[in-house]
Amino acid sequence: MREYFRSELAVLGMGLENRLGDNVELFSGGQRQALTLLMTVLSRPSLLLLDEHTAALDPRNAELVMQLTLRFAWDYNLTVMMITHNMKDALETGNRLLMMDGGEIILDINQAEKSKLNTQDIIQRFRDIKKKELTNDEMLLG
Repeated sequence: MREYFRSELAVLGMGLENRLGDNVELFSGGQRQALTLLMTVLSRPSLLLLDEHTAALDPRNAELVMQLTLRFAWDYNLTVMMITHNMKDALETGNRLLMMDGGEIILDINQAEKSKLNTQDIIQRFRDIKKKELTNDEMLLG
């Protein structure tokens, strides 16, 4: 069993397979997030719900966790619902984009349409629909 977990941890590319005896509290935020993602997919869910799963990470670890997310979704044939305020990630990831405001879906964009848009296009659509400005700086990344 230990060798199984060692081989699964090696997939993360973080050297965690050599730290099986370490307390998880000693891991970086990116290492903990990647480990949590791996533990989740090993349970073989049919749906993976991710709520701002890269928000607290530095850019390098956020990119790594996002790449692992895409790899696991493909490898394990998962349906993934990702909540993010990062419009760059929203545009680059997945096959559908839903934008919500105040608990209401205000925009539903399919993959073909989404592939033609950039962050500024999404911001403008928000302005056109809601007649107000975006105020959260994280939404403007990209």
